[in-house]
Amino acid sequence: MIAIGCDHGGYELKEAIKKYLDENNIEYKDFGSYSSESVDYPKVAFEVATEVSLTHFEKGILCCGTGVGVSIAANKVPGIRAALVSDKFTAKATREHNDSNILCLGGRVIGEELAFMIVDIWLNTEFIGKHHTRRLEQIKDYEAY
Repeated sequence: MIAIGCDHGGYELKEAIKKYLDENNIEYKDFGSYSSESVDYPKVAFEVATEVSLTHFEKGILCCGTGVGVSIAANKVPGIRAALVSDKFTAKATREHNDSNILCLGGRVIGEELAFMIVDIWLNTEFIGKHHTRRLEQIKDYEAY
């Protein structure tokens, strides 16, 4: 199950992604925001990231105006590897190499069709492990410090 959230800048994109997830029978829980009225992105990003970190959800998707704010906030939560993605190559690479567990998208940066392609690639790409596992262990060790 996917945890999904946004601020006001990512609201329209989040709503479009929810419809895409519905059409593809992908379960999710919406953590807000629930309108385009101004809200602070850290609150939603921390909530989604905490739920993913605690393994209540397999992955998360966060949207804000650029995707930058939510990615910075989400990456403050231990165990989170939030990736800001705006192209198909990075969507695949961040799953294969970084085992990213939160996808961050910019509602004012990419269009819906590209977002749908990114979400599809990101959700359907597996971590390849190998030497990438060693690098992720280095990150986990640093977080525990």
